[in-house]
Amino acid sequence: VQLVESGGGLAQPGGSLTLSCAASKFAFSNYLMSWFRQAPGKERELVAVITGAGGATNYADSVVGRFTISRDNGKNALYLRMNSLKPEDTATYYCAKNRRFDKYYYSFRLDEYPDWGQGTQVTVSS
Repeated sequence: VQLVESGGGLAQPGGSLTLSCAASKFAFSNYLMSWFRQAPGKERELVAVITGAGGATNYADSVVGRFTISRDNGKNALYLRMNSLKPEDTATYYCAKNRRFDKYYYSFRLDEYPDWGQGTQVTVSS
C-alpha cells in the first residue's frame, strides 16, 4: 500500500485548499478511504470518509458544510476540498485506507485504518 498526500500549504482564513492523495499498490476502488488530521498537542481526528464506490460520505461536525471529500477511482485518487478555512483547521492532514475489502462498506470508526500516508501540512493564518 502506498498513499501520498499533496496540496497542503498556507491559506488565509476564509480561503480554500484542495488536498490530493495518490493511492497505489492496492485495489483502491474496493476500500473506504478517509482523511484524518492532527494538530500539535491534539489527538488525531477523523475528518471525512467516502465509500469505495463513492456513494456515501460523512464528515466530522467541525467541517460539515465546509469540506468535501471525493474520489476518482479511475485515477486512484482521493481528494479533500476545504473551503471557508479557519485557523483551527491548521493541522497535518493524512489520507488513510480502511482495513475492510468491500466497496460498499461504511464506517466512521477511527480504529480501522492500518495504512496511512506521510501527511501534508495545512496552515491557516493571516
